[in-house]
Amino acid sequence: MRILSGIQPTGNLHLGNYLGAIRNWVLMQDEISAQGGTCLYFLADLHAISMPHDPATLSANTREMVAALVACGLDPDRSILFNQAQVPQHAELQWLLNGTARTGWLNRMTQWKDKAGKNREGASVALYTYPVLQAADVLLYQSTHVPVGEDQKQHLELARDIAQKFNNDFASEENPVFTLPAPMIPPEAARIMSLRDASGKMSKSDPSDMSRINLTDDADTIMQKVKKAKTDPEPLPSEIAGLEGRAEAKNLVAIYAAMSGSTIEQILTDFGGAGFGTFKPALGELLVERLAPINARFVELRQDRTALDAILRKGAEKARALAVPTLERTYEALGLVRG
Repeated sequence: MRILSGIQPTGNLHLGNYLGAIRNWVLMQDEISAQGGTCLYFLADLHAISMPHDPATLSANTREMVAALVACGLDPDRSILFNQAQVPQHAELQWLLNGTARTGWLNRMTQWKDKAGKNREGASVALYTYPVLQAADVLLYQSTHVPVGEDQKQHLELARDIAQKFNNDFASEENPVFTLPAPMIPPEAARIMSLRDASGKMSKSDPSDMSRINLTDDADTIMQKVKKAKTDPEPLPSEIAGLEGRAEAKNLVAIYAAMSGSTIEQILTDFGGAGFGTFKPALGELLVERLAPINARFVELRQDRTALDAILRKGAEKARALAVPTLERTYEALGLVRG
């Protein structure tokens, strides 16, 4: 198996990022490497420039994301961790695949419609062709599987359509240029909501820092945020049905379950009937215990630019070694003369 997954380099990583995506990457790394497979994880900095951005912030966020991923357990010796900008074959393959992709396919991409909004005339061409770059990301490495959530299924289907059409037009069934990647449903990720308003996801864009647990928060800050998290006056129920209509209580119990590895049923058995004056300190202590090693490693790594650049450089070298053969076969199939 060869698994590929990417993440946009955004700053201010929080508990929702860790439980929603990063932890699953670590689990996949451990499982797939034990089976002799390969996991490629990349920072999608080329995708990031499809929207307005600040260059200095993008550069800083890319390194910070590397620090966070390694602190959370990604091992650059067991996975291939890199950023797109150091592997120019991504952009090269995107251009070659633009000849196969169809505007009708791109017009149907729901994320293009959502991100462009009403000002489609003012959106960048990069935003429009973003799905073709995603296809190049996947096909470049002959990926066999791609972890996808509901919001990315359509893009993986496009990658498969592009690969199939290219193989049909320029290769043979016996000797295709591209592997058709299969979707991989990752382990169910905890959906972590805001500590201030559980109707919305925990997000770095929330103006209130009290709405999220940041990976950079120290023990005192974590305890303070948990104790001030919005709740209701009722004690915790003993059964799951009792959480219906209690979004904030449900969120805190879900966080405890995700961090402890227990089921919600078990937690309600242990804490049913207890008030939040009892539950919140227990949750805070659990978060401090589990996040302290990640926090310490993250804070240490993010200050070592030399080490972070070395990790990215090493990962890019490994990625390029896998990417070049596919790109060369693509040029050859298209009849492009190379020196």
